[in-house]
Amino acid sequence: MKKIIAFAGSSSQQSINKQFAVYVANQVRGVQVEVLDLNDFELPLYSIDYETAHGIPDNAQLFLDKIKNSDGIVLSLAEHNGAYTTVFKNIFDWMSRIDGKLWNNKPMLLMATSPGGRGGSTVLGIAKGRFPFMGGNIVADFSLPSFNDNFSDGKITNKELYEELSKQVTIFENVI
Repeated sequence: MKKIIAFAGSSSQQSINKQFAVYVANQVRGVQVEVLDLNDFELPLYSIDYETAHGIPDNAQLFLDKIKNSDGIVLSLAEHNGAYTTVFKNIFDWMSRIDGKLWNNKPMLLMATSPGGRGGSTVLGIAKGRFPFMGGNIVADFSLPSFNDNFSDGKITNKELYEELSKQVTIFENVI
């Protein structure tokens, strides 16, 4: 059975992006899902001085190994000030010091959501522009606007958004 990893680009214990990533990953048929939490991979803030003095922290390698040992990635990015969260950017930076192509060409369903009407579309656009240079194989993507209005009781409640997401999940399923 294929194995996918699902995680959010957030460290919030109440992360709507983690809720969304878990929900979507469990829509993918015929796979085993491992949910990752960035809080389980605590890292110091990246700096070349820290790396020179202490090397690369084990948690960066452990997270990279999770990517390498998967058959696909479901990632929902949180947006802070129009960009990645600090915790996501930090783990991303540390992993890139080990392997510049850190996504390892794994099929990726890349998403974002937010309480606002744009649904994290700015950070999603940044990632879609950057990840391919880092070994990202984004095969499907989706932005869920107004999370609190469109997601409740553990599922998407807006029919049109659900149908669009289902199309993206099917594309991802057909590639992994």
